[in-house]
Amino acid sequence: MRESLGMGVDPGDYFELTIDELREVTRFALASAAEVLAVYEAAVPDDNRPRAALAAARQFAEGGPRSAQQRVTALAAHRAAREASTELVSSAATAAGDAAASAYLHPFAKANQVGHILRAAAHAAHVHELVSGNPRDAERSLGRARERATPVLLDVLRRYPPAPSGRTRVAELMEHLDAGLRNP
Repeated sequence: MRESLGMGVDPGDYFELTIDELREVTRFALASAAEVLAVYEAAVPDDNRPRAALAAARQFAEGGPRSAQQRVTALAAHRAAREASTELVSSAATAAGDAAASAYLHPFAKANQVGHILRAAAHAAHVHELVSGNPRDAERSLGRARERATPVLLDVLRRYPPAPSGRTRVAELMEHLDAGLRNP
């Protein structure tokens, strides 16, 4: 019988994940979150927490160290999301927090880890849909995300089980993106 390493993770679930692969995941999440930052800043112009999260994600994606800065700014952007007055503003801030948090994708095969890869894109798609009121805008946003997916990103994604099903619109969008990337 194998001993668990904590968090319900079996030692056999671990795999190699390089820093360059983590940077690619962060670049992917960052691109989606950057599309919707203006939505947050238009609603809350004096709050720079989501912008700081994107800056920390960008720093790592461009070769800087993976540091506490990504964690701290991700948590701050997620706090901004919880404090937001609307779902639209909350989703824009969450996308930024998720981009910074993507630097901390864990190298073990658990479906919940797929959120570190795809949740920023799903939140960005949700923002586009909420802005227009048209679900086709969410699909267009997911289409842009699929186009940005590099072979390295796809290889990393396929090491994990498919995204878990959820009851929220963001979970639906993430599951749809995941399926589209795995089965183009």
